Amino acid sequence: MAAGTARGAGSDTRSRALALCLTAAFMTGLDVSIVNVALPSIRSGLAASDDGLQWTLSGYALTFGLLLVPAGRLGDARSRRTMFLWGVVLFTLASAACGFAMNMHMLIVARLIQGLAAGMLNPQVSGLLQQMFQGYERGRAFGALGATIGVSTAAGPLIGGALVTAFGADHGWRWVFLVNLPIGAVLLPVAWRVLPRPQGSRRHESIDPVGVLLLGVGVAALLLPFIQRNQWAGGGKWLLVPLAFAIIGGFVLWERLYKREPLIDLELFRRRSYRLGSTIALFYFAGFTGIFFAFTLYLQNGHGYSPLLAGLAVTPFALGSASAAVVGGRLVWRAGRRLTATGLAMVIVGISATMGATVLVPGPHVGWATALPLLVAGMGSGLVISPNQAITLSEVPPEGGGSAAGVLQTGQRLGSAIGIAAAGSTFFGSLGQGWGTALRHGLLVVVVAVAIALLAACYDLVRTLYEDRRAGDSLVAQ
Repeated sequence: MAAGTARGAGSDTRSRALALCLTAAFMTGLDVSIVNVALPSIRSGLAASDDGLQWTLSGYALTFGLLLVPAGRLGDARSRRTMFLWGVVLFTLASAACGFAMNMHMLIVARLIQGLAAGMLNPQVSGLLQQMFQGYERGRAFGALGATIGVSTAAGPLIGGALVTAFGADHGWRWVFLVNLPIGAVLLPVAWRVLPRPQGSRRHESIDPVGVLLLGVGVAALLLPFIQRNQWAGGGKWLLVPLAFAIIGGFVLWERLYKREPLIDLELFRRRSYRLGSTIALFYFAGFTGIFFAFTLYLQNGHGYSPLLAGLAVTPFALGSASAAVVGGRLVWRAGRRLTATGLAMVIVGISATMGATVLVPGPHVGWATALPLLVAGMGSGLVISPNQAITLSEVPPEGGGSAAGVLQTGQRLGSAIGIAAAGSTFFGSLGQGWGTALRHGLLVVVVAVAIALLAACYDLVRTLYEDRRAGDSLVAQ
């Protein structure tokens, strides 16, 4: 009886810790997309320039991406719990600074700090799930995490639109940030009580400062030209891309030569599950986030939708993603990569049908016409994000879960920035042909990115079938 009680208590504690981690992931994921519909309100409230608005969006993504890997590594080496707690504190304070900003300079600086805090938090979430759950339970936990990521990103425009509508155009944008304060106030004491403390002596080795610097500069150089594509005139900015690859190449060489424990264990990429899973995540997020960017612009500017109505129009995607992600987390250990491939195919079908719906119903009722296709795409998305994350991290030892998740999420942030830039550039470049044509051209970029992810998933499936057949032939021969 005592043993059963202990197991029950432990399970209850893990359930609370899981809920806590999912809430933190929702909070940081929400701030990726919630600000989009608040930009007109910020412009009027702070007399913001186009550059200022761009940095409000992209500054968060930039610093978010920069800190993921070193923060994951530090959490693995020292304490995920401590990094989580500091991340919550910093994110909450930065959100307050955003909400009470008196000018654009204050808002931009606060958003940069908010992104750093998100970069501290997110790899700890994945690392803690790796640490607390095994096997089937881990699949379910990552299924819930995938649902949370999908819902937070897709629901951002809806929640942002509701807040701006409720509090008015002048101050509604402030509540887009201030909504994080009560969440952070609840997270901190609960995290202190339920998150697992480090077991035994912690490692105090170097966190590879040269590797941190090289990776940070390389990621920043790669992201900047995409983030500043509209504000940085001329083609000189694109010279940063080959420079970024050269710096990242130098980082890889340094990691191979570094005698102590490196920032990233490059042996991870020898595992096909991790290598192909990271590729799928990179290209899927390059398409996934571009959907909301192009579609909300199309609805608000092309058809005069309010922020709230534009958010409601993308809600079917969020609902489909949430429901399918929970199912995907339960099926991933049985279906494996087939589940990811099925989800990617559904996204392509759903987005293609969305493009068709805008042709058949080009007027103000287009939001209704696209509801079912977006629901299908959302269900496909739910079968991609969480199963792919579970498969990608399945062979990673728990002690390296934070840094491995940091690398995976850095790829997602890079994919998001590049995808939004590609879809956005195509969208704006086609506006002369009409809003509907511009949307379809932007969504075509999304379909291409998702199709590349699907090719990677299919390659993994074919290799797995080939290896299973060879193993079966070997058994027969024996």
